[in-house]
Amino acid sequence: MGNEEFNINTISGVLVVDKPVGLTSHDVVQIIRKGTNIRRAGHTGTLDPRASGVLVVLVGPAVRLSEYVSASDKRYQAVMQLGASTDTYDADGTVTSTAPVEVSEEQFDDALQTFVGEIEQVPPPYSAVKVKGKKAYEMAREGEEVDLAPRKIKVYSLELLEWAPPEVVIDVYCSSGTYVRSLAHDLGEKLGCGAHLVGLRRTKSGRFTLRDAVPLRKLRESFETGSWYQYLIPAAEALTDWPAIELSHEQVESVRHGHRVAVESTLGEWVRGISEQGELVALMEFDSETSEYQPRKVFF
Repeated sequence: MGNEEFNINTISGVLVVDKPVGLTSHDVVQIIRKGTNIRRAGHTGTLDPRASGVLVVLVGPAVRLSEYVSASDKRYQAVMQLGASTDTYDADGTVTSTAPVEVSEEQFDDALQTFVGEIEQVPPPYSAVKVKGKKAYEMAREGEEVDLAPRKIKVYSLELLEWAPPEVVIDVYCSSGTYVRSLAHDLGEKLGCGAHLVGLRRTKSGRFTLRDAVPLRKLRESFETGSWYQYLIPAAEALTDWPAIELSHEQVESVRHGHRVAVESTLGEWVRGISEQGELVALMEFDSETSEYQPRKVFF
């Protein structure tokens, strides 16, 4: 597809990138802004510079989906080192304590499973969580005591993939807002030998997996050849776990003006309103009093 066939102002969709180690999530967004010439772009959940894997970037009007896509569940493959704790909970930090690893595979797995479910987790001191208007990592770097409040997260499953102490590899399936670094640190505390994160790869974010992701190198090449549109996923696919109602041409016009749509049976509290062409028209909320769906965010 040639560039001339597109109106750059109407492009809206998702680019799923396999982020390499060494770049911040913001770096990737900047590369995409420059490569696409689209100013409106944003990621839906930070990946640390030393982490790789699935980074979902919304482009054009689709950025308005951010709060919904960001709240999606995540899946990671995490490499932990047992026998040492660090102040950052990962390999970037200073070692704060060491201990011999006298833990069997069975003991490790038993301790691991105690973190499954709804748990309270304290974010790492070196994180972007704000305390009194300042980012925690800025305070930590300045030597200030960082007192972060625990937050409720959900861990759906934890699976031991590789047992090669002092290194272990685990699969982490969790809610958004989970810090795998904190999980590694807390697990080390529980085992009594200490632990920190040495490698992290996000394998899934919401409905997007590594299979959907394009390596950043390939995406950069496609910017130069003008063929990057082949990687753009329609905005309507970003929330495929939400029910959808197909809107007729008349209903699309009606929804665009903020009018409600009556339905015979409710599909759920929130639905995607999709045009007959499969484009995302609006996110709509059910009103039980009128049995109608009210548009909350309209996309065109």
